Amino acid sequence: MQNYKTAFLQLALKYEVLRFGSFTLKSGRISPYFFNLGRIAGGTALRELGHAYADAMLASGVEFDLLFGPAYKGIPLAAAAACALAERGRDVPFSYNRKEAKDHGEGGVLVGAEVRGRRALIVDDVLTAGTALRESYELLRAAGALPVAAITALDRQEVGQNGRGAVAELSEKLNISVISLVTVQDLLEYLQSSGGDEATIAAIRSYQLRYGVTA
Repeated sequence: MQNYKTAFLQLALKYEVLRFGSFTLKSGRISPYFFNLGRIAGGTALRELGHAYADAMLASGVEFDLLFGPAYKGIPLAAAAACALAERGRDVPFSYNRKEAKDHGEGGVLVGAEVRGRRALIVDDVLTAGTALRESYELLRAAGALPVAAITALDRQEVGQNGRGAVAELSEKLNISVISLVTVQDLLEYLQSSGGDEATIAAIRSYQLRYGVTA
């Protein structure tokens, strides 16, 4: 497992971004784990998270020259990743959107770097139904950017209501790469290698057998 994956999982467990138990998801499914990146709410933790995102971006091989953070959760993620990339010698501009258009000053819904003509990497926390990603994609295209990829912290590797995985469906429909810091399989590998609770591991495996993607 790549170092950034291990570092991110350690960070997620330390700050209880990942919790284990029994959680009812928006889909109605009962999940043995819950993921909430909003638990990262301090400077040190955000810096570490930014480094994990930056390392995953560079490891992906995707060519990009703009980071885009969807409002609201994606905004600090894009900023933190941009800072981490700068420490690695890549000064990448970033932009983000407002939920509502501003009718004074510079106006519009986009803030930050000019997006026109740039290859945009969309930075967000999780991918569920993919609604936010689709909205970001359309917004960037309308502004003259070329969305080339999206990156999220966790791929739950679950099938949706249509029986397909959200990552595969969005990659195909939007013709972009979807990168994740870690997948559920990475989590299982980490828990098993680090002496994690066997009942928790078994519960996650059972959940994935029922709802997980098969390919």
